[in-house]
Amino acid sequence: MRSLLTVSLLAGCSPIAAMAQEAVQVTPPAAQSGTEDDDEDQLQSGVDASGDIVVVANRIKGEIQVAQQPIAVFDEEEIAAYGVTSISDLLDAISPQTGSGRGRGDGRPVILLNGARISSFRELRSIPPEAIRRLQVLPEEVALRFGYPPNQRVVNIVLKDKFQSKQASGEFNYPTRGGYSDAELEASTFRVDGQRRTTIETKVTNTSILTEAERKVIQQAGTLPTVAGDSNPADFRSLAASSRVVTLGGTSAMGLGKDGIGGSLTVNGAYTRTDTKSLSGLDIATLTAPDGSPVVRSFADPLRTRVASDAFQAGLGYNKPLGSWNLTGTLDTSYTEATTKVDRRRNLTAAQLAGLPLSGALPDLGDPGFDTARSKDLSASSLITLAGNLFKMPAGQVATTVRAGFDYSRSVNADTRNALGSVKLTRGDASAGVNLAVPLTSKRENVLGALGDWTLNLSGGVNHLSDFGTLKDWSAGLTWSPTSKLNFQASYIVNEAAPSLSQLGAPQVLTLNVPVYDFARGDNALVTVISGGNRDLVAERQRDVKLAMNWQLPFLERSNFVIEYFRNRSTDVTQSFPLLTPAIEAAFPGRVIRDASGALISIDRRPVTFDQIASSRMRWGLTFGGKLGGSDTARGEGGDRRGGGGGGRGGTMGMLGQALRGPEGKDGPPPPPPPANARAGEAGRNGPGADPAGPPRGEPGGGPRGGPDGPGGPGGPGGPGGFGGRGGRWNLAVFHVWRFTDTVRVAPGSAELNQLDGNAISAGGVPRHAIEFEGGVFKNGYGLRLKGDWNAPARVVGSGLPGGSDLRFGSVLNLDLRMFVNLGQQDSLVEKVPFFKNARLSFTVDNLLDQRQRVTDQNGNVPLAYQAAFRDPQGRVIGLDFRKMF
Repeated sequence: MRSLLTVSLLAGCSPIAAMAQEAVQVTPPAAQSGTEDDDEDQLQSGVDASGDIVVVANRIKGEIQVAQQPIAVFDEEEIAAYGVTSISDLLDAISPQTGSGRGRGDGRPVILLNGARISSFRELRSIPPEAIRRLQVLPEEVALRFGYPPNQRVVNIVLKDKFQSKQASGEFNYPTRGGYSDAELEASTFRVDGQRRTTIETKVTNTSILTEAERKVIQQAGTLPTVAGDSNPADFRSLAASSRVVTLGGTSAMGLGKDGIGGSLTVNGAYTRTDTKSLSGLDIATLTAPDGSPVVRSFADPLRTRVASDAFQAGLGYNKPLGSWNLTGTLDTSYTEATTKVDRRRNLTAAQLAGLPLSGALPDLGDPGFDTARSKDLSASSLITLAGNLFKMPAGQVATTVRAGFDYSRSVNADTRNALGSVKLTRGDASAGVNLAVPLTSKRENVLGALGDWTLNLSGGVNHLSDFGTLKDWSAGLTWSPTSKLNFQASYIVNEAAPSLSQLGAPQVLTLNVPVYDFARGDNALVTVISGGNRDLVAERQRDVKLAMNWQLPFLERSNFVIEYFRNRSTDVTQSFPLLTPAIEAAFPGRVIRDASGALISIDRRPVTFDQIASSRMRWGLTFGGKLGGSDTARGEGGDRRGGGGGGRGGTMGMLGQALRGPEGKDGPPPPPPPANARAGEAGRNGPGADPAGPPRGEPGGGPRGGPDGPGGPGGPGGPGGFGGRGGRWNLAVFHVWRFTDTVRVAPGSAELNQLDGNAISAGGVPRHAIEFEGGVFKNGYGLRLKGDWNAPARVVGSGLPGGSDLRFGSVLNLDLRMFVNLGQQDSLVEKVPFFKNARLSFTVDNLLDQRQRVTDQNGNVPLAYQAAFRDPQGRVIGLDFRKMF
């Protein structure tokens, strides 16, 4: 009698799995149906009608299964090892894995919840990580299946079915150099029970101002008062603005109809009030003494910039199965009012200057007042997608996603510094598109299986902008999986992009006394900077190539190797005004004003259009990790840890052993197949080797398990401090970026600027190499995390004329340290002080080495405009965080 074994989650990496595959023929089992609860990541075993043993791995409900393999997968224990307080903090902690090397988009990954699109990240940002059952990180191409462009990686968060908690947290940060602090208080409540989900949050953040005097910034010659008693402008010029941010928000999700048969509906909203204040120095008057020497006087009242904004946000999400298809609709709206008040400078006449005393107190010349810029921005973004299998080919189903959406933006701006009055800009963006994933070969379907699994990905879309006309995009890609653990991808992406409304129509703002390094003269200047929109910008055309390999290494536990090659080329590129090098000044002569002596007076930094930007680079990385100490005890949901199933017939190893022995092994006839409505974990929990008196699922980590109709108690499965037990976790992820080319052509026919060779258009130059990493250990409630990044040195070439100078931007290694203890896991402490149950205390150090980039000219001197305090005002910052869950 033949024994058949199908193990979809254990693909030939372990010796036991390899032996099993050699002993029996591997064939796919028949499709099985299950109840809604039959979603465990356990293995089921049994005997089919022919007497063959079948082992089936069920995926977790909400996971994404696509041709592209995940970049990384995090389970409950691994998430607990990070010791973070929210999903937002978790995404920041794993940014080396979630970051994209494509060079498009804003860097933040696309976020999905339980395999479905959400209206906004607001829905998730305050959910405690303890509520997450699994987190998947997938490549950029997967975004196409959910109606997004392939610019960012995809993070899919799978929540537990039942969880509830209330939490309060506080955070205080202070730099070791002093002069600055920020504090944060946050409270939230979260509950999920199947399709019902509720979140309420409030957060207050306060940040103090940091001035140039507090960092001992060297002032430019001729700007310091020469009269005793006059105020120092450095005391009134800020490096970091003071701010206060208050946020209120909430989310409610529910199923529609009986047992959610009508789909699910999600509503969310938030209000944010932000107030900031920055200082731009003092009014300076230069007088002439009787002997002809200059006398510099300063007025006492500082030049302030105050910004107050109110943001109102709301979103809707609807999800409904339509047979074998799934309909998803999202709407995200935002309305923001902002008022900016900028103090006017005193434009003293010659007569007023002549009347000022050379010493003593300066007379009161009155308040020159302030200018006001107001903006009102409204946006609404809607998207509907219909996803399913269009038809069946010999190699499998053709997965299809059809999308349609409409975005609306309106911006109304007014500024007292110009005579334009109120400027109103509006844009409507109607879009439609389709994505197809066409299987070409399949091992499972025995269609040219010797070639592996090949999938063709095709997408196309169109956008019609009311103020810009029609834009098109399309892409084509191939995915090849020669084995279940090795995956290759190739993509070609063409896209047209329009400038944003703010790039086109933001109000013109003048910022005074901005320190700028003048490459042409090799000195420093305090200049007036003009910012705002540019209505002459045009559409950009992008053409990108991506080649990638993703390999789950068979010789390292939980390891993954990723290597990606990107080639980007863009024409008619909208860019912020670049670093003012001689080449840029020659290309945009009307943007720079100099006085008769050639000194820099003003720079117009409104956006510009470059003829072409092209680059190529490689990003590769390795992630791996494992357990510390002995085997973990049962700790709530996740994997085959439930009920000691690893030793019984129902456990993973028990089922493999039974398969190797054959159906007529020494233990007698094989067991009958599990009931169709049995949970996948029941075999492992109740089979031989399981502890019948073992704790029920959900108790070890925190609150008791909920009843059949209610969620778990506070803390829920996994508990607020992560997992209990005496085991531990460690992990390390390292990614390296190697830039091969990076060129800019400012105007048609002009010479290309090689940014890697010093002809950079951005402050800091472009380093050829960069590394980012994160890792840590967690054991018995104690955790240590380290995250860092390193950038190679770069240079920016000067004019080559007398007085000009090249600049060298040194390498920088930035390390962020986080140490934490789950107080609730320290039994003796909780016994003495019960308040510490479900509490965590964290100690953080940002910029552990207190490194700030050193910038030097060709003589080894640091230009005033590139002092270390301008590169990184805070330096090393230590912090203390405390969180308590109720």
